[in-house]
Amino acid sequence: MKTMKAARWYAAKDIRVEEVNIPQPKAGQVKIAVQFAGICGSDLHEYNHGPQLIPMDAPYPLNGHQGVTTLGHEFSGIIEEVGEGVTHFKKGDRVVVEPIYKNFDSPFTTAGQYNLGEHLGFIGLAGDGGFANYVVVEDYMVHPMPTSMTFEQGAMVEPAAVAVYAVMQSNIQLGETVFISGAGPIGLLCTQAALAAGASTVIVTDVAEKRLEKAKEIGATHVFNATDADLHQKIKAVTDQLGPHIFLDCAGVQASYTTGFNVVRNGGTVVLVALFGQPVQHDALQQVLREITVKGVIAYRNIFPQTMKLISSGQMPVEKLITNKISLDEIVDRGFEALIKNPSEVKILIDIAK
Repeated sequence: MKTMKAARWYAAKDIRVEEVNIPQPKAGQVKIAVQFAGICGSDLHEYNHGPQLIPMDAPYPLNGHQGVTTLGHEFSGIIEEVGEGVTHFKKGDRVVVEPIYKNFDSPFTTAGQYNLGEHLGFIGLAGDGGFANYVVVEDYMVHPMPTSMTFEQGAMVEPAAVAVYAVMQSNIQLGETVFISGAGPIGLLCTQAALAAGASTVIVTDVAEKRLEKAKEIGATHVFNATDADLHQKIKAVTDQLGPHIFLDCAGVQASYTTGFNVVRNGGTVVLVALFGQPVQHDALQQVLREITVKGVIAYRNIFPQTMKLISSGQMPVEKLITNKISLDEIVDRGFEALIKNPSEVKILIDIAK
C-alpha cells in the first residue's frame, strides 16, 4: 500500500478526503498509524475562515511546509516506523503527539519555554497532521501512553493539556473559587482541570443551555447563562460577595472579558485562554486599583506527562466530553458542519480505522 486517505484543507469551506502518498520518516522522525483524532476549535476556524495558521503565502520557516494541508493535531496512534537516529521509540509503541514545532535556535526553547519560541506552529496546521491513516512527526513530539489509557482518551490529551496548563498558570490554591466563561471543549476541560487542582467552587457560563448541562454533568458547582442580566450578582452571591479568585476566559469576546474582569475579586487573576478574534477594551486603572493580574497563555509546555496521569487516574474523565465518533469520510458533514450547527456537540473524534 503506497497511498492512504487524508482530510486535506484547500480553502475555507473546502476540505477534501482524498488519496495521498503515505509519508515516510526521515532522520529524527516517527511514522504513526493514527487511531483516533479530534476536531479542534482551531481546525473549525480554518474550515470557516482560513487560512489563519496554515502557511499559504510563504513556507513555514521550521519545515518549509506551504499550501494544502492535512489537518489534525489532537490524535493518538501506534508507531509504525522510526527514522534514523530514533532509539527511544519502536514499532508497536502506543503514543500521543504534542504537536508543537520547536525552534531550537530560539532562546525561549533553550529555557524550556518552547511554546514562546519564534515561528509558533503545529502539526496539522504548519505541517501535515493526523486526519489520515498515517502521519510523520518529529521524535521530540512523541509521548508514550499509559497502558491503562484508551486511544479515545489519548486523542483528548492535547486539548486537555491546554486546560491543565491554563489552570496551572493561574497559580490556583486548594479551596479557591474559579469562574470559567465558555463551555466549549476547552472551557469544559478547564472545569475538569480546576476541580482536579482543588477548586472548591467552579462557575461556568455560556449562551448555550446544552453546554451548560454538560458543564453541570462533569462537576461544575454552578452554571449560569452568560446573557443573564444579573449575572454579576449571581456570581458574587456564590463567592461570599467577594468574587472568584480566578477567571479563565475561554470565550474570548468583549462581553466575557468585561464580565470576568469586573467580577474577579480584588487581588484575583484573569487568565486569557481563548484566541481572541478582536481587540478588547480594558480598564487599566481598575486593574491597578484592585491589583488584578491579567495573564495570557498559549497552548502548553512541559505538561503532557502530568495531563496523561490526570486522565489515566480518572481525575480528568475526558471521555465524558466525547459526543460522537465518525469515519474520516464523514469529517465534513458529520464533523465540521455538525460542530457549527449543533451546540450539543462537544468533542467529535474521527475513528481512522472505521
